[in-house]
Amino acid sequence: MKEPLHRKTMRHFNESGHAHLLTFSCYHRKPLLTNDTWKSWLSESINRTFEKQCWQLVSFVFMPEHIHILAIPKNSEYRVDELLFSIKRPFSCRVKLALKKSSSRLLDQLTVEERPTVFRFRFWQEGGGYDRNLLSVENCIKATEYLHNNPVRRRLCLSPELWRWSSWKFYYQPEQYAADAALPRVHGFLG
Repeated sequence: MKEPLHRKTMRHFNESGHAHLLTFSCYHRKPLLTNDTWKSWLSESINRTFEKQCWQLVSFVFMPEHIHILAIPKNSEYRVDELLFSIKRPFSCRVKLALKKSSSRLLDQLTVEERPTVFRFRFWQEGGGYDRNLLSVENCIKATEYLHNNPVRRRLCLSPELWRWSSWKFYYQPEQYAADAALPRVHGFLG
């Protein structure tokens, strides 16, 4: 499939003291995040990136075709685009390698021709996704509730505690959350 020449861009506002509600989607909003192994790889990528770039993870939810992350930079100077690149790139390379090893047909579906004879693997939709700056704890709490209820609204589960791939248990059942090594490290609101 040939990719359009137009690239979507997202302007990020890297403002000291702001939290960021980040959303990014799988290529063409395909439900690619249904594999628990891949989701644990995504958690590992988030952990490495957040530690290296000094961010704190407040809340998250992994949905089948997109993810939401609420994060706060610990440093006054930061770049959201670098954070996203550092999460998405190593993860997609790892998935591509796994697809090659298993000779999966999905590899062909996610490989696009950017221009004649130039092909690229696309796990993630191009562009910066969605980035909303949040300025108050109140708005962060509302955003976290929204994230945790996303699987319920989509009828993927009956209540937030039944969705493994979110930070809901970090806040309401911390022992269970801590026991699940596949989930990313959540720092909470106070970090």
